[in-house]
Amino acid sequence: MTDLDRPPYGANAHIPPPGAYPDAAVPKHASPHLAGPGALTELSVAQAGALLRTGALTSVELVEHALRLIDAHDADLHAFVLVTREDALRRAVRADRELRAGVDRGPLHGIPYALKDILDAEGLPTTNHSRLTLDAVAREDSAVEARLRAGGGVLLGKLATYEFAFGGPSTDLPFPPAENPWHREHIPSGSSSGAGAAVAAGFLRVAFGSDTAGSLRGPAFHCGAVGLKPTYGSVSGHGATPLAPTMDHFGPLAWTVADAAAALQVIAGPDPRDARTREAPAPDFLSLLTGDVRGLRVGYSRSWYAADPGTLPEITEAIDRALVHLEERGAVVEECALPPYEVFDACGRIILIAEGFAVHEENLRRAPRSFGRYTYQKLMPGAGVGPDDLERAYQVRKELAAALDRRVFADHDVLITACGQTTAARVDAFGTDWPPPRLANDMQTIPFAITGHPAMSLPLGFAGNGLPIGVQLVGRKFGEASLFRAGLALESAFGRRETRPVLP
Repeated sequence: MTDLDRPPYGANAHIPPPGAYPDAAVPKHASPHLAGPGALTELSVAQAGALLRTGALTSVELVEHALRLIDAHDADLHAFVLVTREDALRRAVRADRELRAGVDRGPLHGIPYALKDILDAEGLPTTNHSRLTLDAVAREDSAVEARLRAGGGVLLGKLATYEFAFGGPSTDLPFPPAENPWHREHIPSGSSSGAGAAVAAGFLRVAFGSDTAGSLRGPAFHCGAVGLKPTYGSVSGHGATPLAPTMDHFGPLAWTVADAAAALQVIAGPDPRDARTREAPAPDFLSLLTGDVRGLRVGYSRSWYAADPGTLPEITEAIDRALVHLEERGAVVEECALPPYEVFDACGRIILIAEGFAVHEENLRRAPRSFGRYTYQKLMPGAGVGPDDLERAYQVRKELAAALDRRVFADHDVLITACGQTTAARVDAFGTDWPPPRLANDMQTIPFAITGHPAMSLPLGFAGNGLPIGVQLVGRKFGEASLFRAGLALESAFGRRETRPVLP
């Protein structure tokens, strides 16, 4: 009997006994704390917020601590393309003054954060990591930044990305590509690469970026962090450089599930400037952070990842452990049937390249050599997608989304599946040859970017090579609370939030 023929987890027929899959060893290049026990780095958003509100800690202290870490280590990691030192300190002083006066703007009041460099912040360049927009200064805040500013957050700067959130870890762009803090010979994944590197390194507890095909979940997976792609339309994309407008999502990359929930609480909600957003206000995610999974209905489908030779056995085993853990704590875990992964993948790629080409067509025709090679060669195939092809892809997307709702989310609160199939690729996999090897981008994230369902990458420890691995949790549309619920239960058992990379 093959893995795909096995009965559901709920039947207890093939659940491995406790301890059958021991946790991978903590990598040798890891530290229990980035800067010693009790370091400010290790304060969660909620912990730091509580101290800020009692006056035992100041936002200025948090910002200065972050700036010291950036000064000491970012010359090697290249997570930031711009550090807004003076403005960050001014905003921190203002946050401290407001909190002392009893003004409380929300869970990120006084907390440092940074933006992927496709999100506008008034007065700062939005370079998109591209020569084409290197000097493009934003005239107003993006919706994400406006909500963070109104919420009292403290912007530390702009983070590295792939060119226009698409290309790859190229050396032919204005800034060097970000590196993975766990091992600098490996990429942090993309395209929110700077966000993944900055959060894993402990520069920040939370950063903000975009996810069009996995650009938040990929770096979170490969850097051992939490990456949340909210439901399509939960967060406004006003003031963000588009890639594929019907697939673009905006959300947080954070160190813990609770940090991600706090971040989403601030940025989610309707925006009349973005017709994609839902009119209803966001729920109170923080009040729902119980971690109690009793009665939660969890679906899974091994067919997407277990039989694929590209999936590391350690990742399949980690998903098995996650399912066992949830069932032992009262969740109802059942196997379910999904449409073939290949159909999602083909549909998503057609839409992505067609819409991406349309967004950048003028510059692709006018100044093709101004693009990095990876970006140009990934965008140009979109020129060959005709209107009928694209319309067919849109129709297939509707059918796939309906199939997920019918086959999975009619009866389940959460779907658990693979996020990435391998640990982070080596930097030298991205050489001069095109295309780069399949190993360089083995993510299973695109299905939920086309259907719009919320999806979260959650770390589950480390592979034998010392690099992070994790799992992907998917929910009903606007069902992020269920993701947080299941994510907290898994994080408490497997998340290794006390372990950080040792920085150069």
